[in-house]
Amino acid sequence: MSTCATASRQLSEPLAGTAATARTWLLLEQPGPWGADALATSHLDPAVARALDEAAAGTGVRIALIRRPGRHADCHRPTTQRVFVAHTAPGRSWIRTAEIADPAVLASLDLAALGAGEHGGLWEPYEGDPLVFVCTNGKRDRCCALLGRPLAAELVSAGGIETWEVTHIGGHRFAPTLFVLPYGYAYGRVTAHGVKDVLEAARDGRIVTEQCRGRSAWARPAQAAELAVRELTGEDGADALDVPRGEPVEGAAGHWSVTVTHVDGRAWRVLIEQGAAEPPRPESCGKALGTPARMDVVAVTPFS
Repeated sequence: MSTCATASRQLSEPLAGTAATARTWLLLEQPGPWGADALATSHLDPAVARALDEAAAGTGVRIALIRRPGRHADCHRPTTQRVFVAHTAPGRSWIRTAEIADPAVLASLDLAALGAGEHGGLWEPYEGDPLVFVCTNGKRDRCCALLGRPLAAELVSAGGIETWEVTHIGGHRFAPTLFVLPYGYAYGRVTAHGVKDVLEAARDGRIVTEQCRGRSAWARPAQAAELAVRELTGEDGADALDVPRGEPVEGAAGHWSVTVTHVDGRAWRVLIEQGAAEPPRPESCGKALGTPARMDVVAVTPFS
């Protein structure tokens, strides 16, 4: 069995709590080839890539490159490039967009404010259908190319789905993997039919939990806790739940106590245990066997 097939069949490993962490995404269109570290190894000016990387450090903003699915023109200097910035916190999610002629201007943005959810009127609001970003960077992980690119192409051919390829969102062993804006929920082991269900729900402000990895606004224990409450209650409102607090349990290594709240005033304490996925498996397709961290729900207790 191929490495990609083996990785995609690790069904015993839960998806919950595996999404990349990013309260705010900055997504820059960059056609042409991507290397393993796409921001630094693409046709984006290396000086601009370094400046962006340095500017984003510690701000809560995650930067990724995107491109349209299909054959990629080897454009060293495209005339204009589409850029999105999206904040994913519940109740405060938004997307702003622009076409820019020089990506160097992005390094001068107030990324700390964007990471905190304050766009300050930057660019234009994006008001279209939910956006889908499918991980396809084969130089980073070949499973994302072998499984992600056909999925992206299928979504485009289906019509009416705003689909982009994206460089790196982690969890390649769950390929094909993607995330959806504006809410920032990530999904793994997905099919085109499943993506359509996710998008139909997102258009109505709802969340599909099947194959869901978590909301990128939160750390991994909080992602798993929020999804556990959704499964328990059947709540599917995108902004119905929040995670105001999550902290390690004193004296219990690898355990987290996470508080999940509902807009109607209800709250739950979710105990998460961080374990290791067994049997050993590649953390990324084609890599050596390892034991990736997994987030297991130990208990969900309503607050009285």
